[in-house]
Amino acid sequence: MERAALFGNGREAPLAAAAGDVGELLVPYMPTIRVPKTGDRVYKSECAFSYDSPDSKGGLYVCMNTFLGFGREHVERHYRKTGQCVYMHLKRHLKEKVTGASGGALPKRRNTKLFLDLESNGDLNSDDYEYEDEAKLVIFPDHYEIPLPNIEELPALVTIACDAVLSSKSPYRKQDPDSWEEELQVSKHANSLVQMDNGVRIPPSGWKCSKCDLRENLWLNLTDGSILCGRWFFDGSGGNGHALEHYKEMGYPLAVKLGTITPDGADVYSFDEEEAVLDPHIAKHLAHFGIDMLQMHVIENGLRDNDLKPRVSEWEVIQESGMKLKPMYGPGYTGMKNLGNSCYINSVLQAIFSIPEFQRAYVGNLPRIFDYSPLDPTQDFNTQMAKLGHGLLSGQYSKPPMKSELIEQVMKEEHKPQHNGISPRMFKAFVSKGHPEFSSSRQQDAQEFFLHLINLIERNPIGSENPSDVFGFLVEERTQCCQTRKVRYTERVDYLMQLPVAMEAAANKDELIAYELKRREAEAARRPLPELVRAKIPFRACLQAFSEPDNVEDFWSSALQAKSAGVKTSRFASFPEYLVVQIKKFTFGLDWIPKKLDVSIDMPDLLDISHLRATGLQPGEEELPDISPPVIIPDDPKAPDIDESSVMQLAEMGFPLEACRKAVYYTGNMGAEVAFNWIIAHMEEPGVLSTRPAHPHYSHLDKCLIASQVSPLLSNVST
Repeated sequence: MERAALFGNGREAPLAAAAGDVGELLVPYMPTIRVPKTGDRVYKSECAFSYDSPDSKGGLYVCMNTFLGFGREHVERHYRKTGQCVYMHLKRHLKEKVTGASGGALPKRRNTKLFLDLESNGDLNSDDYEYEDEAKLVIFPDHYEIPLPNIEELPALVTIACDAVLSSKSPYRKQDPDSWEEELQVSKHANSLVQMDNGVRIPPSGWKCSKCDLRENLWLNLTDGSILCGRWFFDGSGGNGHALEHYKEMGYPLAVKLGTITPDGADVYSFDEEEAVLDPHIAKHLAHFGIDMLQMHVIENGLRDNDLKPRVSEWEVIQESGMKLKPMYGPGYTGMKNLGNSCYINSVLQAIFSIPEFQRAYVGNLPRIFDYSPLDPTQDFNTQMAKLGHGLLSGQYSKPPMKSELIEQVMKEEHKPQHNGISPRMFKAFVSKGHPEFSSSRQQDAQEFFLHLINLIERNPIGSENPSDVFGFLVEERTQCCQTRKVRYTERVDYLMQLPVAMEAAANKDELIAYELKRREAEAARRPLPELVRAKIPFRACLQAFSEPDNVEDFWSSALQAKSAGVKTSRFASFPEYLVVQIKKFTFGLDWIPKKLDVSIDMPDLLDISHLRATGLQPGEEELPDISPPVIIPDDPKAPDIDESSVMQLAEMGFPLEACRKAVYYTGNMGAEVAFNWIIAHMEEPGVLSTRPAHPHYSHLDKCLIASQVSPLLSNVST
């Protein structure tokens, strides 16, 4: 049989199988064809290596064994790597509707040819266009095609498998159960929760764990008002598990995460039920400790109408409404679609892939990364980074209209839809897996995701080049005892500079005072608000606030062998190639209303920070003695027995025996995994690792790398 060149690159046109040969043709491949089971993810909307989909010119090939999807240029790689021959080819066609004599679309019955569970193009004018889906089985390497549905000629197993693939739902719903808030159940403790009348009032800021110095991932116990840290996660976030310890000791079941409290609710966790729960009385329970959610509702709703017009006007300015802008296409001009809460991901990824080091590491090494990817490339970090970088930089998903005369129609938004831009859905599902915040549907902070991404890059090296090194710098911290004037110098690695907003340095204070007066008068008279006036803050003022000495709470002076007043200053021991700066705009008012400071930061084109270079120990300065603070043993009439089996498991990982015993003791014999988390969280504290680990390699590893090295060992420890 003669074939015409159709596939390109030496490929040949597909062969349509003869009607009587279909069953016989599939017999050799029957052992490789599977029916999707519960829990199987069917990727029928996106290629594992690219952003090709059934909408793309070549369609999408779904492996009938692994249910992974591949674009035309990547399906051959999977066939060669696995030997899997049978794929389902999915193609969605976009067609103009047939018009009647008057020019309008003919009335049409429900389109029975639309059976793929895919997102529709939001720009599509449904009066002019319609979708039509096509599916067929393709047998490699000869590209034999079997049109679907073909119930009469296909073996029963193949028919069932094809129906299951076509009717499967998006795999991301299975990966992201946290996004469905209606699945949360009301806690059994909510209605009968007993709250202590102990006079505790929670301030709107300045929180700290009552058992350690952590100020992040803090939980407020709704029974006694204690503030304690959550458990530690392998991405480096979390805490020391003191909230869980408090529950085990006291039995108080419900806690709310500080920082998540809004007029609509808060994140509540039940230690007894071991899951996130709903508390229908959360406003009452928080009010017991001085947090007034009901007042937050009144204030926010009262200002909503007045705030609307300024916000709309501001949005129009940002979008350059009324301007005729020239669309940009090609490499480096590819947009990313917002998944509803993915703007923080999109902004970070667009920024880092504008940097040559990231382009070389992932896009430059793309063939090698793809060739050596695991059998499931959707679960490989480097593969997904290379895929995303190529999607942004190749220009393949940012193409202009086919005809130049359509440009004017594009400007008027009357064009046939173009499938431009990429959706980071697969990337988000992978990088957020197991993270309590990024795996949810809640809005997140770009700075937190940036650090999470840096952590993943560090744990997934690609050759000898580490692109995240361009962000890294050393911070020298100088701590001085105010009483003895002695100092201590320490260094730490950081990847971004956090700067406070220096409101007192606003350059337009008179304008702000006048605006505030007019705003209050307008609110009292229920008139429209005046035009917004923002505080204009010089960036150098924020930088100056960073360089100012900061008081150290609970400072223990090794010179005095007692607590004393201390101050700390920070300087750059080294400078990064790219300095990432975060302006800390979020704060809490005295009424517990979360606020974002609406300011304008005047950023200079050139920034000289050489005056912030570290100097090290200066002549005449005397160092604080290298003495660790005493370990405070809790008042406990009966000290718990130490689980020696957990101690030995930790010691086998290379940690000093004394550190292992401390970890097991202070975690209350909760097992080797919890004790390991305690060591990682406290390993930089003086006296915890009093001797070098037995394994010499550990002395050069950071927390994240240690976690990745020993996590396989912990899989045998966890219960």
